[in-house]
Amino acid sequence: MTDGRAVSRSKISIGDMALELFMILTAVITLYPFVYIISMSISEPGAVLAQEVWLLPRGFSLGSYNMVFENREIWTSYGNTIWYTLVGTTINVAFTLMGAYALSRKEFFARNGIMIYIAITMFFNGGLIPTFLLVNSLGMYNSRWAMVIPGAISAWNLIIARTYFQTSLPDSLPESARLDGATDIGIFLKIVLPLSAPIVAVLTIFYAVGHWNAWFNAMLYLSDSTLHPLQLFLRKILLMNSPDFLQGMEDAFERVAYAIQLKYASIVVAALPIICIYPFVQKYFVKGVMLGAIKE
Repeated sequence: MTDGRAVSRSKISIGDMALELFMILTAVITLYPFVYIISMSISEPGAVLAQEVWLLPRGFSLGSYNMVFENREIWTSYGNTIWYTLVGTTINVAFTLMGAYALSRKEFFARNGIMIYIAITMFFNGGLIPTFLLVNSLGMYNSRWAMVIPGAISAWNLIIARTYFQTSLPDSLPESARLDGATDIGIFLKIVLPLSAPIVAVLTIFYAVGHWNAWFNAMLYLSDSTLHPLQLFLRKILLMNSPDFLQGMEDAFERVAYAIQLKYASIVVAALPIICIYPFVQKYFVKGVMLGAIKE
């Protein structure tokens, strides 16, 4: 018996060690790109150009960050992204919650048919050109609303919210409130929403991250550069080799070195807000996946 227990403990300890080593290796592989980008952005331009940076920074220089923050276009893009994130997320969450609550009510006779129609949109869509023509015909082309109205409701998030209402809110609550004379709007605003903080947080995080990272719709619908979001501005820097930042530099060596380093500094500036916020809201992503996994 003693030998069997020793062997069992040995097997468990070896398994735990292997798992820990695997997790450490995964963490290293995951963190390396972040460390590399930060190191490239703060190293001396000469070391960056000579490809001497592999992990830790070589020397120290904030010249690329000074160029980034002195550029007015990046601040305009930052402001646009914040506007798209705040306004877009508010519209998304409001419309998704209203639609999900209505579709979760058993007394709504058409809810199953509407849910089938919504589920179909997850597999088939109207296509890029018809969507562009629709946005243009509605007068939203080259306006801020083109970034927030066409995708006002996500079918997946609507299903998650509907599942939450069906599994977490008892039918007795709205029924008792209706007996007391409350209207459907009053029930939704005064009873349902105060009890729906978890799903509101999940939807807010999902939509906000989507708006912060959005760039494709801006490339399609926004021809005015003053309306471009931060991610589209970052794309411009990465693909066009940052010509606006390097004006006034006569030294060709310096121009090439800063052109490389500016890309990494811009990536850090664009990703830093989400990186700082994500650890505090990660649990809501997990909760959102769990809510979506619950079936009737």
